[in-house]
Amino acid sequence: MINIDGVELWTEEFGDVTHPPILLVMGSMTQGILWPDEFVGRLAAAGRRVIRYDHRDTGKSATFDFEQQPYTWHDIKDDVLRVMDAYGLDSAHLVCHSAGGLLGQLIAVEHPERVRTLTVIGSSPLGGREGEVLMRALTGQPQPEGSLPPPRPEFVEFFTKMIATPPPADRREQVARMIEEARVLHGTALPFDEDAERRLQERVLERARDLSALVNHRLAHAACPDFEPADDVLGGVKAPTLVVEGTHEPVKPGHGAIIAERIPGAELLMIDGMGHMLPPQAYEELATAILRHTAR
Repeated sequence: MINIDGVELWTEEFGDVTHPPILLVMGSMTQGILWPDEFVGRLAAAGRRVIRYDHRDTGKSATFDFEQQPYTWHDIKDDVLRVMDAYGLDSAHLVCHSAGGLLGQLIAVEHPERVRTLTVIGSSPLGGREGEVLMRALTGQPQPEGSLPPPRPEFVEFFTKMIATPPPADRREQVARMIEEARVLHGTALPFDEDAERRLQERVLERARDLSALVNHRLAHAACPDFEPADDVLGGVKAPTLVVEGTHEPVKPGHGAIIAERIPGAELLMIDGMGHMLPPQAYEELATAILRHTAR
C-alpha cells in the first residue's frame, strides 16, 4: 500500500528492481488484477520490472465518499504519477488499457519527461470524447459527423438492457452479470472460458473494499466532462508509441488506427480475434510486442 497526498493505493511489483520499469494502468472502474498474472509474468521473466495497481475506488485501494470528497479524472490521472513517485521512478514505460490509455496519452502530453514509451491497448484518441460517443449509442441518439466510430451492435444491445435491469439481488446474480459483461467485451472470435472468468470475478468481489464505489469513476467524469483537451494535442507526443487493438474490438472499433495516425511515428498492432479484453490467446503476441517496444 502506498499513501501519497492522502490517497491510499494498492500496488504490486514483479521482477528485478534494476530492470526497466513498466507501469500497467487499467481502465475505468477496473482493478489492477485484470492485468492477467500470466501476461505480467511474461514481462517480468523477460527482464522488466512490472508494477500494477488498483485505481482509487477499486479493489483494495481507498474508497471515497464522493459527496464529501469529490474528485475528477485529473485526480485519477495524478494517481498514476503518485504510483511512480512512491516507487522512486522519474520515468517509466506506460502500458495502458481502455480508459487507462486516455490517462497515458494525457501524461505523455503534460509530462513527457516521465514517459519512456507509451503503449495503449483498446483505447480511444485523447480529445475524441469517446464517452459521449458511447452515451449517444446507448441512448439511441445519432452520432454527429466526425465522431469516433460507435461501439458494435452487440455491445449496445447488452448494455442498453443492463441499464434497464434491476441491480443483482445477491452475489450469485452479481457474478453471473459480471461474467456476461466480460463475455460481450471478450468479443465473438475467440473461445470464452466461462470457468476462468468466474474465478476471476469471484476474486474481484473478494478484493473489493466496496464494489459500489466503482460508480464514483462515472461521477468523476461528470464532475469534469472537459477532462480531455478540446484540441488535438497528440501531435505533440514525443514518447515512442505502440497502439494495440483487437480485430473484434466491440467497444472502440477503429479507434486504435486514429490514435496511431495522430501520434507521430506511432506503430499500430492489430491482434487477430481479440476483443476489448486481454485473452490468453493474445498473451504471447502482446507481451512480445511490448518487450520489443520497451527495448527501444
